[in-house]
Amino acid sequence: MSSLVVFRPATPADADAVAEIWYHGWRDGHLGNVPEALVRVRTRESFHERAAQRVADTSVAMVDDEVAGFVMVVGDEVEQVYVASDHRGSGVAGTLLAEAERLVGAGGHSRAWLAVAPGNARARRFYERCGWVDGGLFDNPAFGPDGPIFVPCHRYVKHLAD
Repeated sequence: MSSLVVFRPATPADADAVAEIWYHGWRDGHLGNVPEALVRVRTRESFHERAAQRVADTSVAMVDDEVAGFVMVVGDEVEQVYVASDHRGSGVAGTLLAEAERLVGAGGHSRAWLAVAPGNARARRFYERCGWVDGGLFDNPAFGPDGPIFVPCHRYVKHLAD
């Protein structure tokens, strides 16, 4: 039985929970699928720094007063979608993605996009089940302390209801 998922904008107090979900989820989906140079700069500390810096772009999914997942949306891009490992398979991911789509639409955009590493098959299947379409490969810049590291990714797109 799934619990009610409640969305709200993140606050600075959520940054540590977001960072831990992001760190573990990123490793699950990206190790072996992105350049080693990016893996080296994506330390646990880097996720804590980035989560604190990105609070304004972040919405959290709360289940029973616990951060169960989060999305980061900037403009028409769904930059991050992550679910805590304890909540995977509970439906939180689908509700998070729907919230991200709502946020993109509320920002005045009719199309949303996101980037997925080619080897992240689980994420790619999930987005496709949710109506997203693979728009092809591109080099996505991931920013580290020494500048961008270009990561081959698939650009998934979804046209939003008017």
